[in-house]
Amino acid sequence: MPESLKFDVLVCGAGSAGVVAALAAARCGAKTLVVERAPFAGGIVTAVGLPYFDGIAHAESGKIVVRGIPLEIAIAMDLCRKGDTHLRPHNPRIRNVEQFKRLTDDLLTSHENLQVLFHTSVCHVESEGGRIKRVMIANKDGLMPVEARQVIDTTGDGDIAAWAGAGVRKNDPLMPMTMHFRVGHVRCNQPGIGVRAREHLIRAQEKGDLPMFYGPGINFAFADDEAYFHAVRVRGDATDAADLTRAEIQGRKDAWTIFRILKDNLPEFKEAYFISSGPYIGIRETRRLVGQIVLTEDDITRGRTFDDAIATGCWYLDVHPNKTTLGSANEAAHVQPDPYDIPYRALLPKEISNLIVAGRCHSATAGAASSTRVNVTAMAMGQAAGTAAARAVQKADDVGLLDGTEIRSLLETQGAGPVP
Repeated sequence: MPESLKFDVLVCGAGSAGVVAALAAARCGAKTLVVERAPFAGGIVTAVGLPYFDGIAHAESGKIVVRGIPLEIAIAMDLCRKGDTHLRPHNPRIRNVEQFKRLTDDLLTSHENLQVLFHTSVCHVESEGGRIKRVMIANKDGLMPVEARQVIDTTGDGDIAAWAGAGVRKNDPLMPMTMHFRVGHVRCNQPGIGVRAREHLIRAQEKGDLPMFYGPGINFAFADDEAYFHAVRVRGDATDAADLTRAEIQGRKDAWTIFRILKDNLPEFKEAYFISSGPYIGIRETRRLVGQIVLTEDDITRGRTFDDAIATGCWYLDVHPNKTTLGSANEAAHVQPDPYDIPYRALLPKEISNLIVAGRCHSATAGAASSTRVNVTAMAMGQAAGTAAARAVQKADDVGLLDGTEIRSLLETQGAGPVP
C-alpha cells in the first residue's frame, strides 16, 4: 500500500457544504485536503444545475439569515451587495453556472494549506477505538490512504459516517430524485405556457410514456429564450449503486421525453433544442446521521433555541412525494417556519469522535431535514464543521469532544454562525 497522505483535516465532498468547510478549516490554519468525485466543485449548483441560492433569506420577511463565507460567495456572484440585510427574491438565482465553477476554483486554490483533488472518490473508511484511522480514496493515481486528524463528511449521503460505523437512518420511501435540464431557443412570451405544457404531460403519463412528473416548473433563469425545467421525478435510493445508475438513466429518458412532447405540441418549442441535463441527477434525501441530538420538525416550527446553535435555517418544509403533483412540487400546503437554530450536536455522531458531518446528511428527522437540506443552509453548516475541525486540531482534541458554545463564539468572530 502507498504511504499515507497526512493532513490535519480531510473534507470528503466539495459540494455546497464541502467547499465552505474546506475554506473555513484552511482559513483557521489547518492543513486541509478536500476530495470531490466530479471535475469541479459546487455541488447542486454545478453538478445538478439548480441555480438558486436557497436558504439565504427568509421567504416571508426577506431577512438574510446566513452570514460568513456563504454570504461572501453570494456577494461575489452579485446575488446581493455588502451590507444588505434583506433580499428579494429570497432565493436569488445564479445566472451563470460556469462563473460559479470559476469562483469555487479560485477560492479553493487561494490558500497554500488547502489542497483539492477532483476526480477523486472516497471508497473505504477504517475506524479503530471510536476514531477514524484512515480513509481510502481512489483516482487516476490508484488507491491512496489518507490519514487526517479530523474528518468532515460532506458527501450528502453520509457515506463516511455510515462506513465508519456511526448510526444513520433512511426513510422508506425516500423522496424522489430530479434530473434538471435546459432547453434553448424557446419563445417564452406566450401566456400560460406551464398550464398548456402540463396538459400534454398528463396525456403522456396516461399513455405510459412518462412515469411521473411535477409542476412542470418551467422558468427562464438563465436567458429569455432558454427554458430551465423542474419536472422530472424518479424514485430510487442513491446509496445503492445499481439503483442510482437506473435513476440516472431514467431521469435522462424522462427529460428527453418531456422535451419531445413540448417540441411536438407547443408552438413556443417548435424550434427549440435540448441543451443539457445533469450532469448528475439531483438527490434530495438518503442517509441521515443519528447524532448527539436529532433536530425535529417541532424544534424548527416552534423556534426552539440552542446554546450551541451554529447556523440558522429558514426554508419551508419541502417534501416531494413519489407521485405526480400538478402545478407544485409539493402535495401538502407549505409549512413555513420562522428562522430557526441548528445545533452543533446535530453535526456530530455519537460513535466516532473525530468525525463531523455537514449538509443534508446531518442529524434530523425527515420532516426537519426537508427544510435544512437546502444548499445555503448546508454551506452554513460547512463553515461550522470546518471551523470546529481546525479548532480540534489546535487543541489536540476531537470535534466530537468540543463544546458547541465555543464553536458558536468562534463563528461569531468570523462574522458567521446563527443570525440574531
